[in-house]
Amino acid sequence: MRAALCRAYGPPEDIEICEVADLEPGPGQVVVRVHAAAVNFPDVLLIDGKYQVKIPPPFTPGSELAGEVTAVGDGVSVPVGQRVSATTFVGAFAEQALLPASAVTAIPPGVDFASAAAFGVTYRTAYHALRSIAGVQPGDWVVVLGAAGGVGLAAVDLAVAMKARVLAAASSPEKLELCRRRGAAATVDYDREDLKSRIREHTGDGARAVLDPVGGSYSEPALRALARGGTFVTLGYAAGAIPSIPLNLVLLKGITVRGMEIRTFADDRPGDCARDLHELTEMFATGVIKPYIGARFPLEDTAAALRLVADRKAVGKVVIDVTA
Repeated sequence: MRAALCRAYGPPEDIEICEVADLEPGPGQVVVRVHAAAVNFPDVLLIDGKYQVKIPPPFTPGSELAGEVTAVGDGVSVPVGQRVSATTFVGAFAEQALLPASAVTAIPPGVDFASAAAFGVTYRTAYHALRSIAGVQPGDWVVVLGAAGGVGLAAVDLAVAMKARVLAAASSPEKLELCRRRGAAATVDYDREDLKSRIREHTGDGARAVLDPVGGSYSEPALRALARGGTFVTLGYAAGAIPSIPLNLVLLKGITVRGMEIRTFADDRPGDCARDLHELTEMFATGVIKPYIGARFPLEDTAAALRLVADRKAVGKVVIDVTA
């Protein structure tokens, strides 16, 4: 089979497409023929050795996929031929993936492989942040930074579905137009406008939550624009810099600053995780939400897909069509 391979830590351009041995399932495992895989910003950090958890090279990157089960190990009840999606730490950018049977989920009828691959990581991250961490309610103003990216656009979609009012902040007119099409009530170009004053102007000093997967210079002005008692959720640092927050802002406004990491959320809050996943799966299966796929690449162009995400030029989700 073919697989993308990270032989040593480095930039996306160092990724190679190689022929490797086919996979065989052990007890409790399944092999999935991958049809589509989605690219996430942590994939870029992993191949560069800059993620919080390091995977020793060589390895195949990629954390979410969709395909069909082609082989199962002992003790597995998942049928061969079942259409499934899955999230995994690494291994998705390949024609086959070896996974625990417990990690795969049946794809709802009528959902295509690309949408199934694009759904898992970003929508789970955004919904846990909105539902369990920020406690967003109907009518609340929610500020989403990086609103046209993977997590950001998922947060826009979900906050709209939750009947919140969304202020989408992004870096170009094209990205903001997409956010408006997805239901954002207001938008801010944070590279050309004053973020703090525009948030206050649009929300009337009523922003109840900020979701921030970007970091950098955008975090502090968004935090300053929160209403008293608001919640700031930090989700990542796609801008490349981890911001320092003046704690006096937290004190004076009674703000709550929370972090949420998808990798550990289920262990930290199993009850909330189970509830959120049930609600989220229902929204996906019934068509209330559907990922926006902004770019698609064949497997041989995995490096280009990773570069698009690394340069923060992606709009919505970037998908690798493995079987193309």
